[in-house]
Amino acid sequence: MGVRKNQRNLTATERAAFVAALIELKRRGTYDNFVRQHIDRANGDSDNGVRIGHRSPSFLPWHRQYLLEFERALQAINPAVNLPYWDWTTDGASSTMWNTDFLGPNGVAAQNYRVTSGPFAEAGGNWPLTVRSDTATYLRRNFTGTTGVTTLPTAGDVSTVLAQGTYDVSPWNSTSASGFRNYLEGFRGPNVHNRVHNWVSGTMAGFGSPNDPVFWLHHCHVDKLWSDWQRRYPAATYLPSAGTANVVDIDEAMQPWGGTVTPRSMLNHTAWYTYA
Repeated sequence: MGVRKNQRNLTATERAAFVAALIELKRRGTYDNFVRQHIDRANGDSDNGVRIGHRSPSFLPWHRQYLLEFERALQAINPAVNLPYWDWTTDGASSTMWNTDFLGPNGVAAQNYRVTSGPFAEAGGNWPLTVRSDTATYLRRNFTGTTGVTTLPTAGDVSTVLAQGTYDVSPWNSTSASGFRNYLEGFRGPNVHNRVHNWVSGTMAGFGSPNDPVFWLHHCHVDKLWSDWQRRYPAATYLPSAGTANVVDIDEAMQPWGGTVTPRSMLNHTAWYTYA
């Protein structure tokens, strides 16, 4: 069982191992498979039709399985690697996470917000964007830029999200007026998950957002917040339970995995990892 740490608490050795595993996964072509999976799922999700990975109750269990599969792929390269999480309530643009020995810095405006240094810069040759949702073949970031999002979520925003005592409510999409899932995903309330994607902007603002390695740290923190909510409300559980069109009920298989991968199977992550 692994332990997922706040990225700011990683040792230099742990940071280097994580970066090396990412680059090797990219070299093998496996990384791009995960990007394609996310693009395909996001393109298939809609408020008024089938929705599995986004705008739906299964947003959280779908991404928990997605993260778990990705972490296992990294561990096939280096068993000591665990996904870290980025607590954006305490770490913003000045975080050491953006140092050139880890995820690399913000993009350069004069170069279409291209990231020009660090291990994931195009110039290094390790990170071509071959599977993508826009035309840029290189990693882009534009902190607080083109999307109009100028601030990251605060601790107060997280408290508002965690105060939602019901997991989700009808109509089970982005218009759900309350519920933990929609408050966390960012279509209602303080706009948490979506705001972070748009604050980083560039590559992170599109369906190909996993092309930016910070995607994994961001979603790891989103998963941690679900874990925190589950501990706060042990009697509350995933909804809907059964018979709901176009969304994944608690015992319904989630695509693309199918089989026994259901929201219920994802409720308890402690057999695979814990959070430090």
